[in-house]
Amino acid sequence: MNVHVSHVSPTGWPALVLNADFRPLSYYPLSLWSWQDAIKAVFLERVNIVAQYDRAVHSPSFEMKLPSVVSLKTYVKPSTNPAFTRFNVFLRDRFACQYCGARDDLTFDHLIPRSRGGITSWGNVVAACSSCNLRKGSMTAAEAHMFPSQMPFQPSVHHLHRNGRLFPPNYLHESWLDYLYWDTELEP
Repeated sequence: MNVHVSHVSPTGWPALVLNADFRPLSYYPLSLWSWQDAIKAVFLERVNIVAQYDRAVHSPSFEMKLPSVVSLKTYVKPSTNPAFTRFNVFLRDRFACQYCGARDDLTFDHLIPRSRGGITSWGNVVAACSSCNLRKGSMTAAEAHMFPSQMPFQPSVHHLHRNGRLFPPNYLHESWLDYLYWDTELEP
């Protein structure tokens, strides 16, 4: 998997935000703050600067290099049970239809259809492309002869982080690499 590693950000000098244990707060989406938010957090003494860009901001009496990596001074305990959201279902299912593997036009599918009393929960919902969802309709998986490649389950935060690492962002600054765990190849 190729990830573009660069010296210059295409999105305006973001700072990677690490927890007090030097792990990213999240991988997907990657925990980033704007340079303005990072500087504000420095002045409010909420973060430590771990690495800096070569670029600086100036005022008449002050100069400061822009932080590229910051760590929180206070450890934020990660949630152990991720919220049930459409995004988290897609992340659990690796952004793929659980029936055909397609990655486009994803929707929710209820294994036990709502019209038959099925509930919207981790144990009854899978990611499905619109075509498969429409084809299955209000039938059960058995009636439709459509079985998900992975049965639905409630993921842990660790599971979602692990899956998030499968989808690195298009841009990674070289100063972030010691804190991230993706296969990266330096590109010019």
